[in-house]
Amino acid sequence: MAKKRIFVIDDEPGITRTVKVNLERTGAYTVGTENHPLHALAAAREFQPDLILLDVMMPEIDGAELAGEIQSDLALQDVPIVFLTAIVSTKETGGKPLESGGRTFVAKPVNLDSLIKCIEENIIKV
Repeated sequence: MAKKRIFVIDDEPGITRTVKVNLERTGAYTVGTENHPLHALAAAREFQPDLILLDVMMPEIDGAELAGEIQSDLALQDVPIVFLTAIVSTKETGGKPLESGGRTFVAKPVNLDSLIKCIEENIIKV
């Protein structure tokens, strides 16, 4: 079975590195990352992900605005986006993703088991 392609966009290199290492360690994913929000659209287009993990709060452009650009791009418009956020904590969410406005949000710090379940559920939606 082909590995799922996950693209992580977060301005904190520690976050992208941790998510990449942990997801790739499962053997089920190939993970691309981008730490510069203004380069993210082009990098995502080149990577051709099955799902994008997108930080909500970043400098220069926020996650919601970037998500709009991604969804307006013909090559990426059908790629599901899951937001990563530090606005709510893992403790507040009970380690589970939140749904709001048709969007899925995962609290930082990310719980790997919960993240994998969320990825699988959102890839299947496509």
